[in-house]
Amino acid sequence: MRPFNHTNAKTLEEASKALEQGKAALIAGGTDLLGTLKDNILREYPENVVNIKTIPGLDYIKEEDGMLKIGALTRLADIAECAAIKEKYTALAQAAKAVASPHLRDMGTIAGNISQFPRCWYYRKAENRFDCLRKGGTECFAHTGQNRFHSIMGGAKVRATSCQQECPAGTNIPAYNDRIRKGDWDGAAEIIMQVNPMPMITGRVCAHTCQQHCNRCTSECDSVYINGVERTLGDYILDHADKFYKAPEVETGKSVAIVGGGPAGLSAAFYLRKAGNKVTVYDVKDEAGGMLMYAIPAYRLPKDVVRKLINALKSMGIEFKTGVRIGVDVEPLELEKQYDSVCYSTGTWKRPVAGLAGEELTHFGLDFLVGVEKWMEGKIGSEVIVTGGGNVAMDVAITAKRLGAKKVTMACLETRETMPASKEEIARAEEEGVIIMPSWGLSRVVEENGIVKGLELKRCVSTRDADGRFNPKYDESEKTVIAAENILMAIGQTVDLSFLDEKYQVQLSARGLIDIDNEAMTSRPGIYAAGDATTGPGTVIRAIANGHKAANGMNKYLGVAVASADNKLYLTKPADDAPSRTKQMKLREVALEERSLNVEDAFTATPEEAIEEAKRCLSCSCYAVHPSDVAPALIALDAKVITNKRELDINEFFTVKVPSSTVLMPGEIITEIQIPTPKPGVKTAFIKFAYRKSIDFPVVNCAVAVGGESPRVCLNAIAPVPYRARKAEELLRGQEITEALAEAAGEAAVIGAQPDEDNRFKVQISKVMVKRVLLSTLK
Repeated sequence: MRPFNHTNAKTLEEASKALEQGKAALIAGGTDLLGTLKDNILREYPENVVNIKTIPGLDYIKEEDGMLKIGALTRLADIAECAAIKEKYTALAQAAKAVASPHLRDMGTIAGNISQFPRCWYYRKAENRFDCLRKGGTECFAHTGQNRFHSIMGGAKVRATSCQQECPAGTNIPAYNDRIRKGDWDGAAEIIMQVNPMPMITGRVCAHTCQQHCNRCTSECDSVYINGVERTLGDYILDHADKFYKAPEVETGKSVAIVGGGPAGLSAAFYLRKAGNKVTVYDVKDEAGGMLMYAIPAYRLPKDVVRKLINALKSMGIEFKTGVRIGVDVEPLELEKQYDSVCYSTGTWKRPVAGLAGEELTHFGLDFLVGVEKWMEGKIGSEVIVTGGGNVAMDVAITAKRLGAKKVTMACLETRETMPASKEEIARAEEEGVIIMPSWGLSRVVEENGIVKGLELKRCVSTRDADGRFNPKYDESEKTVIAAENILMAIGQTVDLSFLDEKYQVQLSARGLIDIDNEAMTSRPGIYAAGDATTGPGTVIRAIANGHKAANGMNKYLGVAVASADNKLYLTKPADDAPSRTKQMKLREVALEERSLNVEDAFTATPEEAIEEAKRCLSCSCYAVHPSDVAPALIALDAKVITNKRELDINEFFTVKVPSSTVLMPGEIITEIQIPTPKPGVKTAFIKFAYRKSIDFPVVNCAVAVGGESPRVCLNAIAPVPYRARKAEELLRGQEITEALAEAAGEAAVIGAQPDEDNRFKVQISKVMVKRVLLSTLK
C-alpha cells in the first residue's frame, strides 16, 4: 500500500470531522477497503484512514421499542449466530452467514457490508487500469466488453453524462432516449419537460453542443442526432398539448408578471404557472415569442410552431398582454404594486455601436430579420456583405441570398474553426453560395456621396488576449475591399433598459446588463430577471434554463412549494446493436432550388426514425452490480439506516455515484440498523447462488418476506442497486405460497429484464432463486 495517516477516532464527531477534511477514508472491518488500497483501484488515494473501531458503543444487538437494533460495527459472524435473529429475522441471519468465509465474517461489519464498492472487474482492476464512469470517467467498459456478471436490469446513471453536462438546462438526454427506444413517448416527454418546456423549439434551433460531447463521437462514428430526436419528441408534445400543458390543480393565490415573451420569459411563465401561480406575460410586440417569433427565419422555425406553443401556454391559464411597452404604457412601479413578484426577460434587441467609419450607412442584422418583408422585390441588391460569425449572421446571410442577392459575403473576426455558428449552419450557408471570409475585421465603409460601394476589411490575427478576454488584434498592413450595395451588421445585440429611470432603478453589472444573484433576484426584493437581459446574447436553451432558474427563485420568494428535481434512479439499456450503428440519421430536406423564406427547410423525423436513432444512444450508464448479501435481507425486513446526521429508509439508502453505492454524504457515518419486529405469521428467508460456497460474491441472491400485508421480494447482484421485484410482490399479495405461485413470482420478478448475450443466464437463475427462497418459507 501507499503511505497514509491512520487516525483512531474516539467519537463519531471526531471521525466525521476527519472524513470531511480532504482525502480520507473510513475503516471498520476493513474487508473491502484494504483490498481497494492494496490494489490502488481508485483515482484518488486517501491521505488519512479513519478507524472507527475505537469508538465505543457501536457493537450491539438488542431488541427494544418493538424493533431489533444492531450497532453499525456489529460483526457479521455475531449476527449469523444470534438466536433471536435466527428465530425472528431469519433472512438476515441467513444472509450474514452467506457472506464470504468465517474469517471474513469475523472481521466484516453490517454497515460495511451494505456500503461496499460495486462488483465489476473493470472497476476493481489494479492500478485503475479502467478509469470508468463509476470513478469519474466517461465510459462503462462492461457495456462493450466482458459483462457476464453485470446488471441484467439495465445500467444506472452515475452522474450527469457528457451530453447532459453540456446542456445549459441539464436535460437528461440518455433517460428520454431510453423511453423513446421503448416507445414510451409520454415518459420521454415527462423527462424533458422537467427542464425544457419547449422541445419543439429547441429541436429546431438549439445550438446542440451536446452532440459535440456525445461519447459516440469518434473518427469512425457520428454522434447521436440528439437534436433530431428531440424535434420529433417536441412535435409529439405539441400535437398532444392538452396532455402536457395542463392548468394546475391547486392555485397558490399568488400573482406574477413576466416582462418579455421570449424563450426565457415563456420558460419562467410555464414553471410559475405549473406551480399554481397566476401568470401574466407582457410583451412589446404584437405577438409573444420574442426572437423565436420575429428574428429566427421561418425556414428554420415556422411561426405556426411558435403560435401553437403560445396557445398551449394560454390553455394553462397564462395571460398574455401584447403591444405593451413597459415604462410607457405601464410603469415598472405599477407592476411591482400589482403583482407579488415580477421577472424582467426583455432580451437584447438593441443595436451595438461598432465605431466604424460610415456605420450609419449600414443596417442592423436583427432589424433586417424582423422586417424582412421590407426587403422584398429586389431591394436587397445584387451584392451584400454580412458581418459576424454566429448563427444570427448565418440567418442574415441565407435570408439575403434567398431574397435574390447574387453574391453574399460574410466576414467575421474568428477563424473558421472558432466561428460561433454551428457547423450545420455554416454548411447550410455555403451550400447556398454564401462566401465566408474568416479572420477579417471591420475597417471602414466605402461610400460615394452617401451611397454604399463596399466594405474595407483588415486582417484579424487574434480575437482574445493571453487571459482569454475578447480583445481583437489586427494587421493594419493587410486590407481588402469587398464590393457591396448593402452592409448587414450581425456582430451582436445589446440590452434595452430604457424602462429604467430615476424613479425605478436596479443594479447593473459591469457589462451594463441586469445584475442578479444566484437565484435570479435583482437588487430590488421580489424583482427577478432572466435570459439575455442578464447574460447578453446567448442560445435559446440557455435562455430557457435561465427562465426556469428565475421561476424557482420566484417560487421560493413567494413561499410556493415546488416539486423537487426528479432524482429517480432510471435503469436504462441501449439497443444490443447500438455499437454497430455508427451513422447518424439525416432529416429529409427540401431541395436546394425549392427552398424559400417561409417554408421549413427540413422535415421532422418520423417516430419510427427517431426510435431508430435513439437506439444509437449508449445511455452512458454503469452496469456494475451491488454485491451485498445483507442488503436484500434488510430490504425484505423493511429496515432503517441510522446515521450521525439522519434516518434513512433502507430503500433510499442505495444509489449509484462516484465512487460509491450509497447516499452517504461526506462525514456521514452509519451508527445503527433498525428492523421492526415482524408481525405474527410473517416469514423471511434468503438464498444465494455463487460459484464458490466460500469467499465469493453472489451471482444472484434473493431475500423475501411473506405472510403479511406487504410481501417483499428483493434480488441483488442483478442491478446496480438492490432490486425490488415489485411485480412479484403484487402477485404474492394476499396469496398462500404454492409451487405454482412461487414459479409465477419468479417469472414476474424478471419482467423488464434487459440482459446482454453474455449474462442472459442470470435471468433464469433469478427466476429459480425467487422460486426456491419462497418455497423455503414453507419449511
